[in-house]
Amino acid sequence: MSLAHRRILLGVSGGIAAYKSCELVRRLRDLGAEVRVVMTGSATHFVGAATFQALSGQPVRTSLWDEQAEAAMGHIELARWAERILIAPATADVIARLAQGHADDLITTLCLASAAPLYLAPAMNQQMWAHPAVQANLATLRRHGATVLGPAAGEQACGDVGSGRMLEPLELRDALVASFGHGELAGLKVVVSAGPTFEDIDPVRFIGNRSSGKMGFAVAAAAAAAGAQVTLVAGPVSLATPQGVMQRIDVRSAAQMQVAVLEACAQADIYVGAAAVGDYRPVCVAGQKLKKQAGADLVLQLAENPDILASLSAQSKRPFLVGFAAETHDVANYARGKLERKGLDMIAANQVGEGLGFETADNALTLYWHGGEAELPRTDKATLARQLVTHVAERYKVARA
Repeated sequence: MSLAHRRILLGVSGGIAAYKSCELVRRLRDLGAEVRVVMTGSATHFVGAATFQALSGQPVRTSLWDEQAEAAMGHIELARWAERILIAPATADVIARLAQGHADDLITTLCLASAAPLYLAPAMNQQMWAHPAVQANLATLRRHGATVLGPAAGEQACGDVGSGRMLEPLELRDALVASFGHGELAGLKVVVSAGPTFEDIDPVRFIGNRSSGKMGFAVAAAAAAAGAQVTLVAGPVSLATPQGVMQRIDVRSAAQMQVAVLEACAQADIYVGAAAVGDYRPVCVAGQKLKKQAGADLVLQLAENPDILASLSAQSKRPFLVGFAAETHDVANYARGKLERKGLDMIAANQVGEGLGFETADNALTLYWHGGEAELPRTDKATLARQLVTHVAERYKVARA
């Protein structure tokens, strides 16, 4: 992963998330990028210009009315210099001014005067993010070619919980890496399945599991950030499509997921089966709600669901196969057995319970492949997904060498 000699113009507008942009500058420079920072006047109330100057190694611009810089039309020079413009954080105000084509400060003027692709990392209160005016402004900017990165959902500085958090610095960095086609999976087609499957008993009830889909969605986001063309096959979850995912296919049952995955994998290089696919389904699905009968037990006859990984493994032309094994005990033995039995290239095993696995923010994985393994310690699922994608990219290259 490299940004060597790439020219990134970072615009920082006035929000508390501006503190994250300090780390973003460091992370971009770690990969060799040249970074120049432009700040709104409001942004300087959160982080001082001297901080960004020290981190970037370049002067920081805060105004169109810098006589020394503008003697040589400095804003035009900056606009031509940039290969990518990223505004992080992008407040509701700067989004609105960009959508209307304003050029009333240095950031908006640079965006209008530059041919460089524009990236926005929104950061605002969840109510502001949901406001129709904000969404309409973003839709306008997307039509004009801007890329919106995030936001994420979670606890906010104001105490609210919801969408509006700026993406983390590493996520923004990886998105810029992918935009140059230099990601670890650049040029590859990746299919990711995520979430549970539901098997209907009647029009009201179903058999399901506790998968939230968060791990699989994080893997899809990480693969897209690594430059892959990602197709996400999602079970019934309430999650927004990750930034950069090319196609999302929503399904409900294991049979529907199998059809979607097999079709998507016909041209895929890599398949990551992170979905928690149900093992069984009712033989008969009632057309009407089954009524309770006093003193009588209800017996469901179950049939085995199709095995998606085994179906892919049996194909003569198959993608690089990565399975998941979520186990409550004897994790290593079950995972290694599944790796061999299903003919996988890699398997990611995780312990369910003790605050890990389903319905949690964190996870930990142990990766197994033929002749090797790697421990990925407990961390948030987004970070874990990026680590997993790095290992998948490495093993894929070895397998295809």
